[in-house]
Parts: sequence; C-alpha cells; structure tokens
Amino acid sequence: MKSAMRSAALCGSAMVLISAAVVAQTNLDFGKREYDSACAVCHGVSGKGDGPYKQFLTKPPADLTILAKKNGGVLPVSRLYNVIDGRWEVLAHGPREMPVFGRGFAFEPAEPAINPFTAEMSSVQVRILALIDYINRMQAN
Repeated sequence: MKSAMRSAALCGSAMVLISAAVVAQTNLDFGKREYDSACAVCHGVSGKGDGPYKQFLTKPPADLTILAKKNGGVLPVSRLYNVIDGRWEVLAHGPREMPVFGRGFAFEPAEPAINPFTAEMSSVQVRILALIDYINRMQAN
C-alpha cells in the first residue's frame, strides 16, 4: 500500500513538473484557467480564501497558499487530487453528486486512467494536474 501511495505521489509530482514546463514554454496557463473558473469564486484570486462567495459560506474557504506549509513544506498532491476529483469529500464543496464546481473534475471509474495503447491520460486527469500545478505555484515561501 505504501509503495502504491509513493508511486502515485511520484507520478503526480512528475506531472506537476511537466505541466510547469509547458506553462513556461507557452503563454497558456491551463492551471490558472481551471482555477479561475472553478476555485477563485470561493478561494479568491490570490488563493487566500477571500473569494466573493466567502460571505455566503458558513465555513470560510481554505487558504490554498499555505497547503505545503501546513504539510511540512510539501504540497499534499495525492490528497489535493482526491479533493478535486471528489474522492475526498469536503463538506463545504457540497455532496459528491453535485459538487459546487460541477462535474468537470469528477472521477469516472469507467474511464481508464491511462490508455494502455497510447499512454495518454484522460482529459480530466490533465485538467486536475494542471490545477494542482497552479496551486503549487501559489504556495507561500
């Protein structure tokens, strides 16, 4: 089990680095685009939990800029991935059947994680990893 978790974390970390390289070589920041459309309304443009919907929430949104700091200096990629795709339920996001940010990041068990013939990841996985990369770049030093 630990080796599977290490492998998943290593794979996630590698994908975050690849995503960062793509962002550096182009003007397109897919992670920022995903964040702005799905997260900023609650977590704020800065990620500090100061979005315009904050006033309507009973529990304040998390400050996404200190996730690594709260985890010993390491971004908890696996947990973050599971929160985004809905496997790790966050009560403030609403029930898994209808998360506050819609079905766009939902884990679909029927969709293969990686196509064995092309080694391509699903579009949902790519979007989630781009979002995690952007959140990683938001981390306070």
